Amino acid sequence: MSVLDNLPTIKEQLDAVPQQPGVYLWKDAQGKVLYVGKAKQLRSRMRQYVNLQDERMMIPRLMEQVASFEYLVTGSEHESLVLEKNLINQYAPPFNVDFRDDKSYPFIALTKGDVFPAIKYTREKPVPTTRYFGPYTDARAARIVIDVARRVVPICQASCVEWKRLRRRLEADPSLALAGEKPCFDSHVGLGPGPCTGACSPEEYAKQVRSIERFLSGHRRAFIEEIEREMHQAAADLDFERAARSKTRLETIRSLQDRQHVQIPPALSADVIGFYREETITGVHVLTVREGIVIISNEFVLDKGFDVPDGDLIDGFLVRYYEQATDVPREVVLEQVSEDAATIEEWRTSKLASKHGARVRLTVPQRGDRLELLELAQRNARHTLMRYKVRTRYDEERINSALLQLESALALDKPPLRIECFDISTIHGCHSVASMVVFTAGAPEKAQYRRFKVRLDTGEANDFAMISEVLGRRYAPQRMADERFGACPDLLIVDGGKPQLTAALQQLAALGLDIPVAGLAKADEELFVPWSDTGPIVLPSGSEALYLVKQIRDEAHRFAITFHRELRGKAMTASVLDDVTGLGPKRKKLALKAFGSFKKLCEADVEAIAAVQGIPQDVAAEIFAVLHQDNL
Repeated sequence: MSVLDNLPTIKEQLDAVPQQPGVYLWKDAQGKVLYVGKAKQLRSRMRQYVNLQDERMMIPRLMEQVASFEYLVTGSEHESLVLEKNLINQYAPPFNVDFRDDKSYPFIALTKGDVFPAIKYTREKPVPTTRYFGPYTDARAARIVIDVARRVVPICQASCVEWKRLRRRLEADPSLALAGEKPCFDSHVGLGPGPCTGACSPEEYAKQVRSIERFLSGHRRAFIEEIEREMHQAAADLDFERAARSKTRLETIRSLQDRQHVQIPPALSADVIGFYREETITGVHVLTVREGIVIISNEFVLDKGFDVPDGDLIDGFLVRYYEQATDVPREVVLEQVSEDAATIEEWRTSKLASKHGARVRLTVPQRGDRLELLELAQRNARHTLMRYKVRTRYDEERINSALLQLESALALDKPPLRIECFDISTIHGCHSVASMVVFTAGAPEKAQYRRFKVRLDTGEANDFAMISEVLGRRYAPQRMADERFGACPDLLIVDGGKPQLTAALQQLAALGLDIPVAGLAKADEELFVPWSDTGPIVLPSGSEALYLVKQIRDEAHRFAITFHRELRGKAMTASVLDDVTGLGPKRKKLALKAFGSFKKLCEADVEAIAAVQGIPQDVAAEIFAVLHQDNL
């Protein structure tokens, strides 16, 4: 059912929707939630969908499936953001941005509800009496952090058998005396303070817990100063064993700092988030910087679904990530912010709950250390995506799906394993060229690329005639028999609409060839085929087939433009230098060879030109005058 069929009914229903903040849910005929969104003014925002005034490419396809809607009014934009997040988690709508890997991520946790809290690695659902640090996308990194943290601040581990036994006994009798109990292995090697033997009171242990909380939160400057004071005091008291332990803890912390090769201002505490986006998938890398040190480096993969704007993609990630993240920075560094940035800042500020009224800021750096860190995060986001694609064989699956989709959409006899695409580049019929790019099994085969100088001289841009000429040359019998041009394509794409398609069909018919042909219009990526009487074929937005077709079209355009510019440059060079008196072909060659390019020749002065062996002073002066008469 199309939105056009439901348009009057939906418009009537929208009249009753209030102009208040809230969340809306678009549903299909079966009642399945297709999309969840938030709005400052519900009625106005929802009318943009129905009137197709929203410029996002996914909207027409979404509205084709919409049969009904629901809405929920909230008291503020902040409340609508939280409600939208919860509803997306509940319904997992297909048109909303989501994590590709919808899994639980590991955290480091402190069981603060116990008399002697312990540290542990966990994926459990949050428990109110436990404090969590993370998330960590690398489980190994999380376990290493626990190991380092316990060397810096001795604390019990939740997996310790003696700690579990102590916990059960204290739950049964909180006043239990602990002296003389069996010590655990960790207390022997200095990783635990020994509460199981009574060597550490709850008050002393609580100091250890506060220290490890500061360490895991990244607030290490004051923590280091405290250890240094302890070390100096122990040395002054001639307690050299305790001073040595403090020194070892300091060396452990400083070794972590030494591993960091990026220079960061010591006062900087922020989350730096880089995105690397391809047509159907996005890599994200988060650098958690605290007091000038990267304490966590996390990576994610997003499935953006359909062609949502970058701002929506970023907002979707921020909401999902900071729903889980336990440590709230006062600054988040991004490549761009959306119109909902203020709402997200308010939501994050409420989670920060600063006693001093500090706010969370989303910033877009233009220069300096923050920009360098952002570029580092973006480079790592690219590698995140590349690793994911290799690990999951994503490209192979996407290409197979794209070829099958093209076979179905274009009614081909078989998947188009070899696709040839042609593009014309011209300026009012001058220096006209054509490019032919070849994709085999969905991948570019550059050895098969060809480019053509159009011989037709019409004095005007005539794509119809140019396509006919180029296809006539490419698919002439001698070319088809030439192994250098490869096999006959399974699909031929010409860049353009119906006129280009008609020209291609007529030329192929004249050659007696039966090759499936489609014309690709630039504006809306519509495919014109000869057998369709109902208009062009529109591939689904965000589909693998559309991504492949656009990739082929863009490659053909790039290849044609490059050749066209090359011919224009050569023509301009030849025509200008032909006006120089006394400059024949031999001297022209000497001048261009001496300077390496026409551009550098234009930048040279008379003396530099005259210094070229074989070019007299008067000819050099004439070259300089001609080149600068039109400020070339």
